[in-house]
Amino acid sequence: MLRISINPQWALEAQDETAHPLDRTLKLLGAIKDEGNLFRGARRMGMSYRHAWGTIRDAGRVFGAPLLEMSRGRGAVLTPLGEKLLWADKRVWARLAPVLDSLASELHAEIERAASENAPILRVHASHGFAIELLRDFLSRGRVSVDLKYRGSMEALASLAAGDCDMAGFHVPQGELQGAVLKFYTKWLKPDGHTLVNLATRRQGIFLARGNPKRILSLADLGRPDVRFVNRQLGSGTRILLDLLLKRVNLESREIRGYDTGESTHSGVAAYVASGLADAGFGVETAARAFDLDFIPVASARYFLICEDDALTSPLVTRILEVMTGSAFRAAAGKLVGVDVTYAGTVMRIPEAFPELAPRRKKPAGREVRSRTS
Repeated sequence: MLRISINPQWALEAQDETAHPLDRTLKLLGAIKDEGNLFRGARRMGMSYRHAWGTIRDAGRVFGAPLLEMSRGRGAVLTPLGEKLLWADKRVWARLAPVLDSLASELHAEIERAASENAPILRVHASHGFAIELLRDFLSRGRVSVDLKYRGSMEALASLAAGDCDMAGFHVPQGELQGAVLKFYTKWLKPDGHTLVNLATRRQGIFLARGNPKRILSLADLGRPDVRFVNRQLGSGTRILLDLLLKRVNLESREIRGYDTGESTHSGVAAYVASGLADAGFGVETAARAFDLDFIPVASARYFLICEDDALTSPLVTRILEVMTGSAFRAAAGKLVGVDVTYAGTVMRIPEAFPELAPRRKKPAGREVRSRTS
């Protein structure tokens, strides 16, 4: 079975209209930053010292400013321009990688259909998250054909209800906010027709620049005029949760600088904060740690996959359950900071997971009792 990947690539066009691909240069800058030394960075890239230095020097000439500073005792240090290029590259990957992964999944499904009209393909629309990304990778390696598209929780559930996908992925906070969030999803959930599959529990909270220079201590601080915020997109479960949390601290969205922004992934929010374009964001801890950000935990949420009852016994869904309950997937997911997959693969009915959605039983009509008088 083919595996398709699509990756973003930079190219800089000089004044003479000559295109200069930057992919190799950016990877080299990253290696030098990690190693703190041009020689070791070049070796990590499989390049000679001379070739590496020439690559960095030539790129600096195109930009009109150096990307690297060399000094005795300090090794190699990226210039502000070099650092900004690296952060820009991380933002590109954080914002586009999930979109391109989704496109690659769609193209793969189309190619599979063209190659074999009877090839079984499971269509999944799901809220973005690191556990679902990992599950897709495991399924791909296990030759399970999945057409995965990232959607906000509400859009994913609406797709399932409309028959546009076979499984949907959404998340619901634990605790007192569970019922409030479920009100946004109720019209698409069928307690007597849908089955839930646990994927993960994850911590969500505030993303902050390393060292928390703005001394942000709680959600209430997001309303300060000196704090710039980056939000998730409309319809995402994370944004719904944030809105409910803001109500609890009596903070109006119009008081938050940047509230109307809309990154489509947790990684996009983290990259935005890490590059200095915002002072704070809100999302899952895994993304914050991946970008070396500070993190203030605020809530925990359960991430579920949901499907029609009769789909649960299909070969593809059965294979997904086998992967989720397997030791390999659990071991890999255990390395995701802030993610717990203890109950991954556990099948639940909606009323079991969400008692507030259990159908109410009608009380039997009482008999009218009349007193007898003699």
